[in-house]
Amino acid sequence: MPRPRPPLPLWAAVLTAAVGGIALDAAFPDIGAWPLVFVGIAFALVSLIGRSVGGALLVGLVFGAAFWFVHVSWATRYLGIVPWLGLAGVETVFWAVGSVPIALAYRWLPRVLPGRWAQLVALPALVAGLWTMRELWTGSWPYTGFPWGRIGMSLSESPLAGIASWTGVTGLTFLVVAFTAAVVEWVRAARFRDVRTAVPAAALGVLLVAVPAFPTTPAGTLRVGSVQGNGPSGYFDARGPGDLINAQLAATAPLLGEELDLLVWPEGGVDSDPLQTPGTARTLDALSERIGAPLLVNAATGRGADVFNTSMLWTAEEGPGQLHDKTHPVPFGEWVPDRWFFEMIVPDLVGLIGREYTPGTNPPVLDLDGIPIGLAICFDVIYDDVIWEGARDGAQLYVFQTNNADFRDTDENLQQLAAARMRAIETGRAVVNISTVGTSQVIAPDGTVIDALPAGEAGAMLTDVPLREGLTPASVVGPAVQVILGWGSLLTLVVLGALTFWRDRRTRA
Repeated sequence: MPRPRPPLPLWAAVLTAAVGGIALDAAFPDIGAWPLVFVGIAFALVSLIGRSVGGALLVGLVFGAAFWFVHVSWATRYLGIVPWLGLAGVETVFWAVGSVPIALAYRWLPRVLPGRWAQLVALPALVAGLWTMRELWTGSWPYTGFPWGRIGMSLSESPLAGIASWTGVTGLTFLVVAFTAAVVEWVRAARFRDVRTAVPAAALGVLLVAVPAFPTTPAGTLRVGSVQGNGPSGYFDARGPGDLINAQLAATAPLLGEELDLLVWPEGGVDSDPLQTPGTARTLDALSERIGAPLLVNAATGRGADVFNTSMLWTAEEGPGQLHDKTHPVPFGEWVPDRWFFEMIVPDLVGLIGREYTPGTNPPVLDLDGIPIGLAICFDVIYDDVIWEGARDGAQLYVFQTNNADFRDTDENLQQLAAARMRAIETGRAVVNISTVGTSQVIAPDGTVIDALPAGEAGAMLTDVPLREGLTPASVVGPAVQVILGWGSLLTLVVLGALTFWRDRRTRA
């Protein structure tokens, strides 16, 4: 059987893909026009229908470039175009390669299951699964991957976000792509007088907007002070010893004399290792004693030959009684994989990364007088495993400490904030997202903003943060959802390919 005729000639598919990539980026902050996510997905799919492998690679490359080179343009803020070209270029190639299985699904499934209902139900499900598989692949490989720009993360301020508490962000991506693909197939079927043909797309649409977030159980409140010091915390900021901790101390001053249960500083708020610098340790001891509460602070720490990005629950009595080390240090930001190779290509940029952070293995949860606090340090917020481990270990709220100073005045901090908001909804937990320079917010379990600080200004929040108990389904079944959707979709495509090949051989025989 010949390949189905594509609805668009190749030149039109390339233009469609370019527009679709730009539309998909606009669904994310700072524009945040989330309905455009459906436009971007639809344009991506229509441009792939009926394409050959080479055609799928081409339109996938165009769509990926239009999306990624805009979406991560913040990478040029301080380091110039080389990191931007490298990151966006690699993600574009991954997008293009991941577009081929989707094109093959459009070719093979109708040949094995030629019925109308297979077109309206099975095909959108498979296409959505393969799209989700691409997200999982690029989010985990190579070098721990880069799970940025996921469809589900664009919807944190939409009425669809509650679905993530049932399925996780991966499941939300799947459902949104499945709905869009079902609409595309309904239009392609052109049986508008037969109302039944609209049922699959309509059912998915109702599911997306009608299902509320899973309810977790209130467990009191915690009075949290959180401080955005706005100190010189970027790679190229001019600073002397102690400038960062002094900026944090100055911004903390309005909280002195207030009643609070916990004081939180951002990632890198302490610019010397308090585990090895007695003067810094004494400063933190004195602050904890004066404020009458434990501190949650962060610094680079050394233990033996290893360096960690470490959050510490610090008290005047015990000092750093509990530690959590960042689980996923950022490749090419906090460590350099295959340094020998990349030093041959960009030695000046690689040379800027003088420390090699070691991945942490301790749990992302600290115990505050019987209240478990879940943690994610900076980009760890985009890794599902860190968030789910915290939830399963009983976290009643999350604190996300981050340093966005290298991306001041860009979309990066807003895209990361959207991820933090989605984590609140996904887990049914409040989130204290505190940055060195912004954007810092306290986010309720339903994703609404409880408290906030202006970006680029020193300040402090004092907030009664709600605590919650009980696991959302996403926290329990999230890993299984990923396995089923990712590997299940790939296995289905392989079976379809084998059946198609077998039938073609029988036909030729």
